[in-house]
Amino acid sequence: MSLALRKEDLPHYTYADYARWEGRWELIDGVAYAMSPSPSFEHQRIYGDLHVLLKEALEDCPHCQPIQDFDWKIDESTVVCPDNLVICHEPENQNYLTRAPALIFEILSPSTASKDEGVKMRLYESEGVRYYVLIHPEDRVLKIYRLHEGRYVKQADLTHESFEFDLGPCRFTIDFARLWRKKGDTT
Repeated sequence: MSLALRKEDLPHYTYADYARWEGRWELIDGVAYAMSPSPSFEHQRIYGDLHVLLKEALEDCPHCQPIQDFDWKIDESTVVCPDNLVICHEPENQNYLTRAPALIFEILSPSTASKDEGVKMRLYESEGVRYYVLIHPEDRVLKIYRLHEGRYVKQADLTHESFEFDLGPCRFTIDFARLWRKKGDTT
């Protein structure tokens, strides 16, 4: 006899529940996902450095802006909080996004990798996020996916290369070698 839980056996939560919770959570199809323990030092370093790279790259774009760690409320039972994202619209709400970002970066950690590579990838694909980038800190690899005819197609596996993103209103290139440089490194 199997004792495996089925999705319908799990409690189903809504945005109203989510808004009352303490700590860091995501809600996907009514299922709660804890976002703890706190990210590692390397995760936080990449997170901040990536935001700087995005801010520099989008400096001349009047339409798109980078955001960190901000809720995206997809519907009443799905709220996610990507590590770094780029939106090319003005948010309708000050507490969360209601429209799909153009670009999402997730920095993988052992506790989130399967969710980021599975359920969140399918979710972002179905919601029309143009680019999805998975960052593997241990291997120093970025896997870049682009939405094509409703499906993600891998564009590149990068380590120290540059990549050009076409978000429609803006095109920009990021030199990902800069993401791996340590403080004081001149190479």
